[in-house]
Amino acid sequence: MENLTKETFKQKIFDFENKKEWEYAGGLPCIIDFYADWCGPCKMVSPVLEQLAKEYDGKINIYKINTEQEQELAGIFGITSIPSILFVPLNDKPQMAMGAMPKQAFVNAIRDVLKVN
Repeated sequence: MENLTKETFKQKIFDFENKKEWEYAGGLPCIIDFYADWCGPCKMVSPVLEQLAKEYDGKINIYKINTEQEQELAGIFGITSIPSILFVPLNDKPQMAMGAMPKQAFVNAIRDVLKVN
């Protein structure tokens, strides 16, 4: 799992400063976890994402964005509660989920939204 800054987000996900229409820059579908260090539910999601990163290694990328450090990114995506999880398929629009989710909900979203088995 990799923590994204504004600059790495623009390189790996979407260059929002130069493009108006969504255009995913990644080569694999991804999950982006918008979190904060003080957030209890975020701490529950983190080990689940670490497990999924191992299980789906080479099939999806999992990123984290600290909303305290990257307030501009949180604002762009309208993050008002955390954790907020952004599922980014290769050739479709991203979908946001709010709140801590159990592992099976992530597995279902990886299959249904990201189209990865």
